[in-house]
Amino acid sequence: MWTLDELLERVSAALTAEYSGAPNGRVRDVPDRRAVRWYATTGLVDRPSAMRGRTALYEKRHLLQLVAVKRLQSQGRTLAEVQAELAGATDTTLAAIARVPEGLLEPGEPPPAEAVRPRFWAEPVATPAPAPPAAPLNGVALGGGAVLLVPGVPSAADCADIAAAARPLLDLLAARGLLTNERESS
Repeated sequence: MWTLDELLERVSAALTAEYSGAPNGRVRDVPDRRAVRWYATTGLVDRPSAMRGRTALYEKRHLLQLVAVKRLQSQGRTLAEVQAELAGATDTTLAAIARVPEGLLEPGEPPPAEAVRPRFWAEPVATPAPAPPAAPLNGVALGGGAVLLVPGVPSAADCADIAAAARPLLDLLAARGLLTNERESS
């Protein structure tokens, strides 16, 4: 099986021999991805043989169909005429019209196996190690509604020293109106 791009490479290689192109110049010599999808939608070419995720996979018959379509178009036939002629065509009939070199009909290397995504919801959740108990936080009132949280239990002397060290910060907060007492008075 081939992906669409691999199929189009084989179509291009098959058409390099004995292919003059469309006589009116309005038809592409090699179909593009969009054309192949359109051909499959309209029934000119079989739908993909399989899907691998969102990737369509094609086989030998698709190669024969696409090359046959292009060879008939190079004779000046319209798509409607081509579709009428190829409707229900066997692989033998398609091979006679397409004249694809044997080497291109051989399947290439099998597509790589699609990576299997883990089923995260099916596995039990590993229980994380318990976090060490956090030291209790205690608040030291700084004035104006500001409170400093510290781990452990500060003494009265610690609270006085912290309040003195925080004076420049409290002045800045007061100047910007960020303390409770400052907001209430304005």
